[in-house]
Amino acid sequence: MDLNLTNKNALVCGGSRGIGLAAAMEMAELGANITLVARNGDRLAEIIHSLHRDSSQDHDFLVADFSNPIDLSKRVKTLLMRKPIHILLNNTGGPKGGPIAEAAVEEFTSAFNNHLVCAHILTNLIKKGMIKEGYGRIINVISTSVKEPIPGLGVSNTIRGAVASWSKTMAGELGQHGITVNNILPGYTQTDRLKSLITKKAEKSGKSEEETAAEMMKNVPLGRFADPKETGAVIAFLASPAASYVNGINVPVDGGRTRSL
Repeated sequence: MDLNLTNKNALVCGGSRGIGLAAAMEMAELGANITLVARNGDRLAEIIHSLHRDSSQDHDFLVADFSNPIDLSKRVKTLLMRKPIHILLNNTGGPKGGPIAEAAVEEFTSAFNNHLVCAHILTNLIKKGMIKEGYGRIINVISTSVKEPIPGLGVSNTIRGAVASWSKTMAGELGQHGITVNNILPGYTQTDRLKSLITKKAEKSGKSEEETAAEMMKNVPLGRFADPKETGAVIAFLASPAASYVNGINVPVDGGRTRSL
């Protein structure tokens, strides 16, 4: 199986922590050159040295805020003047929770810009280089809510579904160039977002966070939360040459929690 990513450049959004960082670490182990993207430059400068690096690898980072798509576009254009990108991981923090009936219109527009618009901007900037290089992998981290809407995450359910449809459409258009576009659907994963959701759920129910977490685990056939590394490993596979004929699909990494096929 060819998992070698030597001489491949990966742009990893949301790369300062959680699933983004885990994916970056896995791809670096396979030989990729990593460019981490996040808002906190100090954090990025600190963790860039934790990535696997041999004599042929060169890692760097890009400070950008997805709430400002125009600035993001400018910064990525500057990056592309130095090197092409072969692997794009679209990944950013999810919208805040709450019932959809109580969501303000601004919550939808903000989430739409952060998730779909930025993914579209990055894809359009990078795809020409992918075509020229003869290698392209676009991977979007979204949610199992595209298969089963998650109660209490109204805005997220809506926007994740839009990104899934955008991705499927893009996969059909870019496939002729050998570029694959796929989605990762994480389940309960040990990230800051999960901790926040557990805290809010516990406060609402009056139960402890430990009890709340235990109840959530009962819905997972494997009986536990995922380590971000487990999700990162699936992302790294989709980024590899071995996944060259996998295109336009949603891959749940949820321990079997999603009940649909």
